[in-house]
Amino acid sequence: MIKPIHPLKISASTLVNALGIGKKYTTNAMLGGYSGLCRSKFPDMNFDTFLGLVNEVKGVELEDELVKFTCRNNKLAKLALDTDNFREDVKDAIVKYGKNRIGVFLGTSTSGIAETESAYMNRDGESGRLPSMDMLYTDNTSSIQRYVCRSLGLSGVSMTISTACSSSAKVFASAYRSIESGFCDAAIVGGVDSLCLTTLYGFNSLQLISEDICRPWDKKRNGINIGEAAGFMLLEKSNECKGVYLTGYGESSDAYHISSPHPEGNGGRMAMESALSTAGLKASDIDYVNLHGTATPSNDHSESRGLQSVFGNKIMCSSTKGMTGHTLGAAGINEAIICMLSLENSIIPANVNLSSVDDQLPVQVTTKSIQKSLSHVMSNSFGFGGSNCSLIFSC
Repeated sequence: MIKPIHPLKISASTLVNALGIGKKYTTNAMLGGYSGLCRSKFPDMNFDTFLGLVNEVKGVELEDELVKFTCRNNKLAKLALDTDNFREDVKDAIVKYGKNRIGVFLGTSTSGIAETESAYMNRDGESGRLPSMDMLYTDNTSSIQRYVCRSLGLSGVSMTISTACSSSAKVFASAYRSIESGFCDAAIVGGVDSLCLTTLYGFNSLQLISEDICRPWDKKRNGINIGEAAGFMLLEKSNECKGVYLTGYGESSDAYHISSPHPEGNGGRMAMESALSTAGLKASDIDYVNLHGTATPSNDHSESRGLQSVFGNKIMCSSTKGMTGHTLGAAGINEAIICMLSLENSIIPANVNLSSVDDQLPVQVTTKSIQKSLSHVMSNSFGFGGSNCSLIFSC
């Protein structure tokens, strides 16, 4: 029997995605049931789809002393750090704990790879030489972690996790273990993923990109829309009764296939069951599940069967990827904050864009936003290679 964890309070948070700059825009979309996805093209992209673009990132400039970290991913991170009063809350935490006792645990899949793509496209035609660029400060997956630590003035334990779509969900587990082991007293968890040609063409080559707006759980679903997002949370121990807490996490690695989930959702089931165990909860205690719900035929089929094996046929659930797109390495934090907003605002968000119910899926989703008091919610993030993570938040 897994021993329940000690809850960690979410003391501060910030979110940027296609719905807007700041949590209030995501809250409004949850209440109104609308999407931030638009039919658009990324530079040098030659196929049609809907994207979850954060257009404001174009005008962001990094701090003068950190200009070497300039890339779309780090600019997106700065946009979030400057939003929702997050920097000020971190400064208060530094006074409380010290800059070397706050850990930083971040997830990404793209990092600053768009800078490398640009360099190769603009290489010298005769010699093939690339223009001057520094991969260590941009493309490298540790770039986001190093930038955020320096931008916030933190010098404690830190790491980057890159496990595809579960990256910024698994950071919660790593942060919890680090706090419990005494490596830090509080932790910033989060994730940042920005659009780039590698992911756009990569998913398109796998025939997973939809030309239409994505429709999770729909009978006619045919693929994902890729989005970008940046989000951060400050976690710390607290004896207060009020607020939203991380109360459980579960991880699994089923390694069924490099890009396809187990058809019966075995990996997802293991993660969900583990999360319930660490939270000390029963399946019947969960009021809402934010689905991984990518809108590919195989993913929704697999997750629905995994859900059924844990919760039976009746569990309130929905995918919010129809609002923001699949933000890949940032999906975990994007949807963790959506779960926090669900608890704070007593709302189960609608599964937007659904037009025809797939009666072959044993678990059905909510089609309209529902106002309801919630106590415990779960967020699922399932990545390529069977790297799965489920989180539970409570209030």
